[in-house]
Amino acid sequence: MTKVRQILLSAMLVVGSATAAAQARQLVSRLDPEYPAIAVRMNLHGTVKLKIWINPNGTVRRLEYIGGHPLLAESALKWVKLWKYQPAAQESTTVVEVKF
Repeated sequence: MTKVRQILLSAMLVVGSATAAAQARQLVSRLDPEYPAIAVRMNLHGTVKLKIWINPNGTVRRLEYIGGHPLLAESALKWVKLWKYQPAAQESTTVVEVKF
C-alpha cells in the first residue's frame, strides 16, 4: 500500500510542477480583440473564456472555446491566436478570459 501511495504522491508532484510552470509563463505580446460591429449594435458585453495551448517557442498552437457569447467568441479566437508568450522548455496550457 505504501508503494502505491508513493507513486500517487510522485504523480501529483509532477502534475503540480507542470501546472505551476504553465501559470508562471508570462504574456509578451497581446493584441486586444476587435469589438464586433453587430455586438456594438446589440450593446452586447461579456467575457469569453478560452483554453489555449502554447508552443515551447511562445506562439499559440491551439485554442478551445469554453464559454461566453458566441458573437464575441469569434473575435476573441482570432486575436488570441496572435498572442505571444515567453519561451519555455515544453508546451503548456492555460485558460484566459477576454472581456468585451
